Amino acid sequence: MAEIWTMGETLVEIMRTEVDKPLNETALFSGPYPSGSSAIMISTVARMGHSCGIISGVGKDGFGECMLNRLKKDGVDVSKVLVDPDGSTACAFVAYDNKGDRRYLFHWDDTPATKAVMPDVTEPSLKEAKYLHIMGCALTARLSYGWEIVKTARAMKAQGTKISFDPNVRVEHLTNPKKSKESFEIINAVLEITNLFAPGLDELKLLTGLDDVDAAVKKCFENPNLEILMLKNGDKGSKIYTRDGLVVEQGLYKVNCVDPTGAGDTSIGAFLCALLEGKELKECAEIAAAAGALNVAAFGPMEGKISPENVQAMRDGTFKF
Repeated sequence: MAEIWTMGETLVEIMRTEVDKPLNETALFSGPYPSGSSAIMISTVARMGHSCGIISGVGKDGFGECMLNRLKKDGVDVSKVLVDPDGSTACAFVAYDNKGDRRYLFHWDDTPATKAVMPDVTEPSLKEAKYLHIMGCALTARLSYGWEIVKTARAMKAQGTKISFDPNVRVEHLTNPKKSKESFEIINAVLEITNLFAPGLDELKLLTGLDDVDAAVKKCFENPNLEILMLKNGDKGSKIYTRDGLVVEQGLYKVNCVDPTGAGDTSIGAFLCALLEGKELKECAEIAAAAGALNVAAFGPMEGKISPENVQAMRDGTFKF
């Protein structure tokens, strides 16, 4: 039995080795690095000592082996990962500018990463899950896959699993007006059953249609299922809300940011682990921030030195880089 499951994308990233080298110029790349927002999150859960699994897909190729080997090493259950002999593992090429902003070129349409189908959620490994975590970019990459995730989430919710949701909206997936409309239908279908919602500031405003943060948060809690809202606000840290209002304001732990990719995914994974351990929300927020800091201090989307001991050392100010 795994405590936390996710259904979403696995991919490898091929990353520029220098900043300000756009994707339309010839320059060096480094990689492949195991990645995908769902994979980053679930890897964090495993490294924080909790049982977990992922429902996804890879190709029967070198990139797929890279992805699966890493998840297995971390302790993630990959028994529900489709290994497609006729498909290629999804990948993303990434470039950074000197402000830390990223540009992506995704190759995952019609890859195994977007072809997994709803598993038998009554299996023992899934039936007793405490949380199913969903990333918005997995919902919108391929709409038929998005609906499979919705079906899985509804089925697991019906048997007692809580749903956590990071909308993680990728503008690259919303350029087609017709596809954009259905993408938001899928996102809203997940929102309806969400217990833990973890948007960024822009996503909160986009999905509620409100610019005022307090009003937007209040609108989110019109959902009777919602218990916790974790508002991620970039370099300002995060704010944790319940139905009683703002509970925690959490700043960032100061580190040398080597690679910002995966910080939010890592944070939510650590936050879920802390919740399962029965910790107070303030401590959950500190643990999430510390894990995120460890992740950005390393080059590669999931290469941070994540462990309960290192997270505690980061909180104590005793972590040695």
